[in-house]
Amino acid sequence: MSSNNHGSAHHFAHHYESAEHEYATSKEGVWLFLTSEILMFGGLFVGYIIFQNMYPEVFAEGARHLNWKLGALNTLVLLTSSLTMVLGIHYSQAGDRKKAVRYLAATILCGAIFMVVKYFEYTHKIHEGLLPGTWYSADKHGLDNIGLYYSFYFMMTGLHGIHVVAGMLLILWVLIRANKGEFNAHYYTPVEGVGLFWHLVDLIWIFLFPLLYLVGG
Repeated sequence: MSSNNHGSAHHFAHHYESAEHEYATSKEGVWLFLTSEILMFGGLFVGYIIFQNMYPEVFAEGARHLNWKLGALNTLVLLTSSLTMVLGIHYSQAGDRKKAVRYLAATILCGAIFMVVKYFEYTHKIHEGLLPGTWYSADKHGLDNIGLYYSFYFMMTGLHGIHVVAGMLLILWVLIRANKGEFNAHYYTPVEGVGLFWHLVDLIWIFLFPLLYLVGG
């Protein structure tokens, strides 16, 4: 939980009673933040489901233009990143600097692959005119409000993409610290907190993939 680089007692902040108190408080803070993230995405999920029930033909037509194979590839990539993140945390706790850095770097690589795939998806949508709201310029197939679907698509996947990038930067931060040998069995709070955030990002995509790519169609 808390220690310096050599395993001795961690000099916790003065407003905590002990290193254990500092760890528990930090963990609770991370979970509180993650709860706010769930509420934010939850609102978008609820809105999507409401409008999907109101305009099922619009959402079915919109989803028909998504490439589910690319969505499935990104799902596999993020699931792999969850595994590498777990291993990164494990080896950080074990004090194995090289393996911790290796798996944290692999997690960042997975995040980069995810964003590259999403880049190709976005550029294709933009080229085809499959844009949100009034910017939609492709064939509407008699559905005047089809841009509504892409408003949800870009909002939900775009917000998720921002979280992926933020997660990659946070993992890079703990990777640098892991490379300095700052984590061990007694102190790994930062890498564990970042890992929880990354797992949430992965979990949100697991819901987004079927909702946008499969159920919507």
